[in-house]
Amino acid sequence: MEASIHHLLAVWMKFVLDTGYFGVFVLMVFESTALPVPAEIVIPPAAYWAAQGHFNLWFIAISATIGSWVGSALSYWIALKLGRPLVERYGKYVLMPPDKIHKADQWFDAYGSGGIFVARLLPVIRHVISIPAGLFEMNFTRFSVMTVLGAGLFNAALAWFGVKVLGDQPALMNDPAVMISVLKTKSHWLIAFAVVIGLLYWLMTWMQRRASRGTARP
Repeated sequence: MEASIHHLLAVWMKFVLDTGYFGVFVLMVFESTALPVPAEIVIPPAAYWAAQGHFNLWFIAISATIGSWVGSALSYWIALKLGRPLVERYGKYVLMPPDKIHKADQWFDAYGSGGIFVARLLPVIRHVISIPAGLFEMNFTRFSVMTVLGAGLFNAALAWFGVKVLGDQPALMNDPAVMISVLKTKSHWLIAFAVVIGLLYWLMTWMQRRASRGTARP
């Protein structure tokens, strides 16, 4: 079991290494669309390779942030040009059912442009927030600034996490025992990461409930 997990990890990390900055960029374009690739499995492996001298950590964060903006901009313009009827009709085919769009609508209606920045830090909602921004015809420059600021902060934090947890383990790719050692000796970082994600998810649901109450008022 340990060997199988290590093999899958090694294959994925080798893929990240081989595709380089462009691979990070493309994966993060997907991360910011309706077909999301979690940033949590893209940036930390790239940060590991940066710690081994293969990449520049700042360029990783920049590539990821540019990809986040491009993916978000594509979603924005598609929503803007297609309009609500087509988005609601066909969104379910790209993992964006009407209820998810409705929740994003409530979020945007309640928090406006500032909500774009916050949404880029939160699970689930960061993948779809560009849709209501386009449907509501938010100013694209303001949308872009908020997206870059929020995504840049999130991506930089993930890069730092990757270096802190994985970066000092150059043998990680070759020895399953090292992977187990990392899980044991750095479990506090992994627990802290899980707690942060849990808190962010709670914040997301709390803000969504608040947005729902706000839009329900006469």
